[in-house]
Amino acid sequence: MAKDDLAIDVGGREVVVTNPGKVFFPEAGYTKLDLVNYFLAVGEGALVGIRNRPCVLKRFVNGATEEPFFQKRAPSGRPPWVTTAHVSFPSGRSADLAVTEEVAGILWMANLGCLDLNPWPVRGDDVDHPDELRVDLDPTPLATFNDVKELAMVVRDVLKDLGYEGFPKTSGSRGIHVNVRIERRWGFQEVRRCALALGREVERRVPALATTAWWKEERHGVFIDYNQNARDRTVASAYSVRPTPEARVSCPVTWDELPKVEMADFTIATVPKRFATVGDPGAGIDATAYSLEPLLELMAKQAAEGLGEAPLPPHFPKEEGEPSRVQPSRARKADGPPKRAPGEPRQRGGSQRRRRPPGGGSETPS
Repeated sequence: MAKDDLAIDVGGREVVVTNPGKVFFPEAGYTKLDLVNYFLAVGEGALVGIRNRPCVLKRFVNGATEEPFFQKRAPSGRPPWVTTAHVSFPSGRSADLAVTEEVAGILWMANLGCLDLNPWPVRGDDVDHPDELRVDLDPTPLATFNDVKELAMVVRDVLKDLGYEGFPKTSGSRGIHVNVRIERRWGFQEVRRCALALGREVERRVPALATTAWWKEERHGVFIDYNQNARDRTVASAYSVRPTPEARVSCPVTWDELPKVEMADFTIATVPKRFATVGDPGAGIDATAYSLEPLLELMAKQAAEGLGEAPLPPHFPKEEGEPSRVQPSRARKADGPPKRAPGEPRQRGGSQRRRRPPGGGSETPS
């Protein structure tokens, strides 16, 4: 170890923290060691979200105020108790991603500069069948956090009506995530389509508040991002730290307390005390794994009503029945003005300058 390195014992594993005094959050003054101590305090809760899951390493090597880089391939110099899982991407390429089943592995990630933890919704022993359906509520610029909380309660009601229990958490940024544990019987495409069906039902109930429109120019209120369930898409898991000035945390909450919480309530300074006092509200998520059948039935019902596939992210292969991935406003420009029927007179455009009447007076349109 270098002179300033610090070795921490975590369940019998030695984790070396390099450059522990490096400031990661300049405004609040939090260092890398503060980050490591935070994850040590909430480690068992954070492990619920990433245990035995392939993880993308989102590394803020220069602190929270600088751009991170995403490292998909696990470093060759990892400790032997950090394993890997081989996953394939929509591009056809593949890689071995880091996997941990121990709190020590989370601290190892924190030492690499990982503020938020980004696991796939699968387990390392079966990387093609997700066991987690993720409902990502992302507010548009005009929506408030109160709007997001209101919509989250509608999501709870829809899930309950379908026989599911969802586990909510703040995103630590602007939104809310609701996770549902599911049986490992379906692939990414089926899970994604079920998330879309769920989002559409929420949208049907509160159309002024919710949207599943993929194109930003068509959105309003709070966007239900169904594509976060597509292969290779990840979201910050429970107890992740976000790159905000005060080091906010993606914190699990109960449904009863959700309407009253504020995003600023949860930081690396406050969440360890909360964890020690009330425990982890998300700890019970693994108790029951649900079938997707109710959502598949809802999807079939919506398809019969004309609601089919929706756009995937641009780098994904085209799905059968998927609508155009061209931005609607660009598609309209590409189509040009409507074509004239044979014999129909030419229509002058709205920008055509009107002829001034005789005498130079102003023309009043009829």
